[in-house]
Amino acid sequence: MTSPSQHTHSHRTLSHRTLIIARMQPESAARIAEVFADSDQGELPGLIGVRGRSLFQFGDVYVHLVEADQPPGPEVARHAGHPAFRDISDRLAAFVQPYDPATWREPKDAMAVEFYRWERDD
Repeated sequence: MTSPSQHTHSHRTLSHRTLIIARMQPESAARIAEVFADSDQGELPGLIGVRGRSLFQFGDVYVHLVEADQPPGPEVARHAGHPAFRDISDRLAAFVQPYDPATWREPKDAMAVEFYRWERDD
């Protein structure tokens, strides 16, 4: 069985999507968006292979959808020490905390596991 991110439809490869789940200060959505807007103008998205990003809020739950050319987890780990990655992490620390601090050790610990995907063929 292939993983959901490996399926192809109509001779096109689906993008790789990752959901990052965390806790956020509910009133900080605009400030979090500003941090990413600044970062997305720099080199970091290109280094990681990010094609798109969407941020969602559900109460104090932060949901971050990353769409990339390749699975972003390994590239995030590879660039975790990059100054731009450290900068965004430091700037977000005041607003975003691990969903489960007891189990969080590194960025991949906040990434949800996709267990089903369907996309319509056009």
